[in-house]
Amino acid sequence: MPTTEHLLLIIAAFLLDLVLGDPLYRWHPIRLLGHWSLAWEGLLFRIGWNGRAGGLLHWVLVVGGALAAWWLVRYGVGRLHPWLAAGWDLFVAYSLLCLRDLLDHGRRVLAKLDDLPAAREQLRWLVGRDTERLDRGGIVRATIESLAENLTDGVLTPLWALCLFGLPGLIVVKAVSSLDSMVGNRTPRYARFGWAGARSDDLAHWLPARLSVVLIALAAWLLREHPRLAVHSALRDHGRLPSPNSGWSEAAFSGALRVRLLGPIDKRGVRVNEEYMGKPDWPADLGPDHLGRALRLTLAAGLLALPVGLALLPLGSLALR
Repeated sequence: MPTTEHLLLIIAAFLLDLVLGDPLYRWHPIRLLGHWSLAWEGLLFRIGWNGRAGGLLHWVLVVGGALAAWWLVRYGVGRLHPWLAAGWDLFVAYSLLCLRDLLDHGRRVLAKLDDLPAAREQLRWLVGRDTERLDRGGIVRATIESLAENLTDGVLTPLWALCLFGLPGLIVVKAVSSLDSMVGNRTPRYARFGWAGARSDDLAHWLPARLSVVLIALAAWLLREHPRLAVHSALRDHGRLPSPNSGWSEAAFSGALRVRLLGPIDKRGVRVNEEYMGKPDWPADLGPDHLGRALRLTLAAGLLALPVGLALLPLGSLALR
């Protein structure tokens, strides 16, 4: 059976994130992890370890360093008082969940849609594509796509990892996601060096991405959207993206909201996509109402993720024995 401490940690961290959000500050754990990653990357490149072996060593140093930092601080403060160790665990767990942060980013774009330059600037926090020439429909589509993708990467996988494998599991998947963001790009610099980060990220999100379809469909049913279309669209269109995972939740959002996503996408001045996701008779020129519905769908699916995660606790107890 799951321990009371584990159960309380999950619920408290989830509620803290939902209520307080994730403020930016210099010593945020994800920022520290990024600095740690950059430091080792620079050293490994300087000594010529910039291939697959160097990438694997980088992965071990970053993920292992994140786990070691958590444990060492926990051990130190725990010697002073057990409550300090529990407080440290809660702080780390709360800092690594990001449902509120994801919603806040989407709401900032929504608030600026009447001012396209300002909306494009807000969108840059969410996407890696070029935003300078996007019209309102393109801005809304890109925001909905980011909400859908990050629902899996930033909410479902971390929360369920915490439920199944405790705080170490959460730390590992967040470290892996950070590595994928930093070195997992298919550029000349990272094509070989970033393979461990990219492949481990694909593995970590593989099952949550597919389970997200069920969660999104249930959220769509509760919101009186289009749950059947969410499932049908996910099965039909998930392969339109090169990622093995992100297409599932994005296609499910497309169907749940009955809108077309994707369309023309430029990255670094190069057109990387032209085709739309969704049926031709669904709207692609999206506006504030569509984004508001997407935000409500994200919130509903994120809230549903908690009881699903709590249902996984008995499995987590077996895995942690």
